Amino acid sequence: MSRSLSDPDTKGDPLRPADHADTGTTSEVTSPALSVTGWLRWGWTQLTSMRTALLLLLLLAVAAIPGSLFPQRSADPNGVVQWRRNNPEAFSLADGLGLFDVYISPWFSAIHLLLFVSLIGCVIPRAKHHYVALRSRPPRTPSRLSRLPAHRERIIAGKGGDAEGAVSAASDMLRRSGYRVERYDQGGTYSVSAERGYLRETGNLVFHVALVGVLLSVAVGGSFAYTGQRVVVEGTTFVNALSDYSSFNPGRFVDGAGLVPYSLTLDDFRVAYRLPGTPGAGQAENFDAQITVRQPGEQDSERSVRVNYPTTIANDRIYLLGNGYAPTLTVRNGDGDIVFSESQPFLPQDSNMTSLGIIKIPDGLPKQVGLVGFFYPTQGTLPSGAFTSIYPDVVDPVLTFNVFSGDLGIDDGTPRSVYTLDVSGLDQETGGDSGTDSLELRPGDTADLPNGWGSVTWEIAEEQQPVKRFASLQIQQDPSSGGVLLFSVIAMVGLFAGLFVPRRRVWVKARDGFDGIHIEYAGLARGDDPTLQRAVDDLAHRHSTSLGAEPVKPAPATSDNDQQHDTTESNPS
Repeated sequence: MSRSLSDPDTKGDPLRPADHADTGTTSEVTSPALSVTGWLRWGWTQLTSMRTALLLLLLLAVAAIPGSLFPQRSADPNGVVQWRRNNPEAFSLADGLGLFDVYISPWFSAIHLLLFVSLIGCVIPRAKHHYVALRSRPPRTPSRLSRLPAHRERIIAGKGGDAEGAVSAASDMLRRSGYRVERYDQGGTYSVSAERGYLRETGNLVFHVALVGVLLSVAVGGSFAYTGQRVVVEGTTFVNALSDYSSFNPGRFVDGAGLVPYSLTLDDFRVAYRLPGTPGAGQAENFDAQITVRQPGEQDSERSVRVNYPTTIANDRIYLLGNGYAPTLTVRNGDGDIVFSESQPFLPQDSNMTSLGIIKIPDGLPKQVGLVGFFYPTQGTLPSGAFTSIYPDVVDPVLTFNVFSGDLGIDDGTPRSVYTLDVSGLDQETGGDSGTDSLELRPGDTADLPNGWGSVTWEIAEEQQPVKRFASLQIQQDPSSGGVLLFSVIAMVGLFAGLFVPRRRVWVKARDGFDGIHIEYAGLARGDDPTLQRAVDDLAHRHSTSLGAEPVKPAPATSDNDQQHDTTESNPS
């Protein structure tokens, strides 16, 4: 049954079908429902797209930023303790989010795993396609080369009947220039098709494979890596055993039982500060930890550890993280018996080395006693009357202590930091609102503890140094470092190849004419290639010269789409 032109569905356009979207019908187009398999296929397609891989790579870089803003337990456990002391209310939230263990947190690991899968899903199909392209022949010569963006046409006079030889010469020239060539001759027209630049795609694939290698190196090598910290005071020795670490962070497959046996002794820690009155007064010019290393079956060796200049012992890298002062203190009870005697590290609190130290005495006194002390290398007084340090070197050293008594929380088995003391619930015996002045000592002084409990003495070392120094060392073994370096170099090489190697195709077509050989040169680039026209002009110039024609300087390209012709070149022969 035919429809009338007056029908409202066809009134506007008699050729428009009745079910066209603009006919005013109210029927809705519904997409077919996807099955579970369809949704999985769609999700895999999205995950393995290059856009998703780049997005995940950017997201991984952004996710690593908190690792630089927050101290990490694996590298700076003391910094985590200090952050908790400075931000007690926000600490639980930050710790719950994994901001102090960024690189092993679930959300960072999830991004890492998704990026790994995405890269593999991107690389495998592209590698297959690239392999097929490498084995395929260059494409046939287009029938109209003049339509290509880079084109040059010349006539070689006096060489009639030798078009095939001209194309053969062009083929040899292109092959020597690194092109893959294929001849396509038809009738009286001879042509060669050439292409090169597959190294560009190879570089892209190498770059992505190298990224996968970096991820694998980090994942596998990190499982066999470990990092530990130890504070070593001058004259003391660290033994590479699990029990001698202040903190130890092993990889998944490290149990700490197979550590390489060696020991190191901190013989001397040298620091040079700029003198007062000079530019940058008080700034440290050099940190140098002099150590003696002992290994079974080897002679003792003296080494130096400086900032950014670690030393290596049995595949362990020893880094210098920090330093400070460690006054030697002796605490006696009321009967004169020694209940504590150590060189206690005091942690620096400012650039002038005002340092905080904690001494815990659980036994030997009538009550458990905790001493919260401040060390001032060069003591000065603020307008408020409080002490401070005005220079980081030891010039006029002073120690002050506030004494607390009560349950130190040691007996309940809960691990406690030796550098912090929770004074809530303790009784303050000196300083603050106690009504008793804080204990104040200079080198060699002895001060009485309150309530007749005993005394505390600042000992002077035998070498007449008022205070020893300590070095905070990090011992790290990371099998992934070599693999990461290797794949990073490979990734850079692939990146440069992908950025700077042009991908282009070139054709040379020749036919015999009454006035000579008519030769066309044309080029096509994949992507932007500003040197394409210049390359075609150079090819035309070199090829025509090799045929014996008089050299003619190529005319500059006026636009990518302009058809270019040269004046006839004569053959002097």
